[in-house]
Order: sequence, then structure tokens, then C-alpha cells
Amino acid sequence: MSIRFAAALAFAAVVWAQAPTSGYRAEFLAEAAGFEKKFVSLAEQTPAEKYAWRPGEGVRSVGEVFLHVSGANFNLTRLIGAPPPTGFQGKGYEQSITDKAKIVEQVKQSFAHLQKAVLSLSEADAEKAVKVLGRDSTNRGALLFIARHLAEHLGQSIAYARVNGITPPWTEEFQRRTR
Repeated sequence: MSIRFAAALAFAAVVWAQAPTSGYRAEFLAEAAGFEKKFVSLAEQTPAEKYAWRPGEGVRSVGEVFLHVSGANFNLTRLIGAPPPTGFQGKGYEQSITDKAKIVEQVKQSFAHLQKAVLSLSEADAEKAVKVLGRDSTNRGALLFIARHLAEHLGQSIAYARVNGITPPWTEEFQRRTR
């Protein structure tokens, strides 16, 4: 485990300990935690040799989808006034890593960054005016946009997994419990 990753995990534990229990931030963070668990478990369950698989030419590969989600988690925080991590370069990021373990680490770090950004907001910031893709919105609306983006790519990742004969871990867990 890299020092940077260990630090991110330690920070994430502190962040969750300070997380609000009600309000729009708590609601978003609960959803984000669910997305994080699913993305990380699916990324870990997917064999390394499947990370280069893509459904067709010009379409993101499995690994590129995980990096796309990570890049969005790092970059979309700009919408709520939180810059991406120092040194993050969005251009070419989706193709910048091919090693499974490093991609999984990026997924984890990106969710820690997203959590930190959301916690930098206050409850009073919910209705603060922001632009989302050039349209008038609020911080709450920006978080809804981020959640929709996560949901879209989780669905894509599930479809990729299923086509490759991989059952999502949470489905396997549910099936074990209901047998």
C-alpha cells in the first residue's frame, strides 16, 4: 500500500467520523458511500485481464470506465467550489493507467476526494447558485448531477461485468442470503 493511499484511507476514516447525520450533505454522502462500495467491489472482483475489454471500437474499456468515474470524482468537485487534487490532469486520464491495482486505488482515492469536497460545504450552501454544464443550478443540484453520473456509469460497469460472466459482488451476497 502506498503512503499516499494509506493517508487517503486514514483521512477517509476521519471524514466519515465527521460526516453530518442529516441534511443534503448527509443524504448525498450516504448515496456516495453506496456507489463507492459497489464500484470498489466490482473493480476488485473483475479479473485484471478483463480491464482492457471494451464492447466495441471507440467505446471505453472496463478500466477506462473505472478511471472515468475516478476522474469525474476528482474533477466534478469544481462544481461545488472544490478543486481537483494538486497535479490532477483530466486530459488523457482515462488512458493513463492500465494496472488493475492502481485503478482500484484511484477509485478509492477519488471517492475520498469527493467526500472531502462535500464536507467542505455547509448546510447553508445547499441553495448557493452554481453552474452545471452552463446551466443555472445550486450546490444541491450539482450533487444530484454527480449522483446521476455515478449511477449511469455503475449501470455501464454492471453491464460490462455481466457480458464478461462476472456477477456483481452485492448480487452474489444477496443470492447467498436468500437461499
